[in-house]
Amino acid sequence: MEKKFQDLLTSVDVLNTLHGGISEPVLTTRQQAYGREIHVRVPGISKDSMQVEIHNNVLSVFYLIPIDSTGKQINMPVVVYNKTIPYFIDISAIKAVFEENELVVQLPYNELSSGYNRKIQIGEE
Repeated sequence: MEKKFQDLLTSVDVLNTLHGGISEPVLTTRQQAYGREIHVRVPGISKDSMQVEIHNNVLSVFYLIPIDSTGKQINMPVVVYNKTIPYFIDISAIKAVFEENELVVQLPYNELSSGYNRKIQIGEE
């Protein structure tokens, strides 16, 4: 039953693409010993169109689609992932690489990933 449902979804996606639509991106997250990984695959989009940005502690993964508007070409962003980076991720060490046909964003842990603990002395006023 599930195979038939998956085949139906694939057929709908192909027909949508053939008739001018776009394919849905495939996004998976993985927990690794050193940190997290975000894997993004967008059928029909070149790796040159993919973008990864950090702005105000928010990680965004998107791609650009060129659109003609009144004789001008405009690059329209299509956001695939847009979330706040957790406190236990080392923002300065985030990297993005292409592995096969997937964009892989690597989010390494920082020293806070094992938790922050300290005993606080109670003082007198």
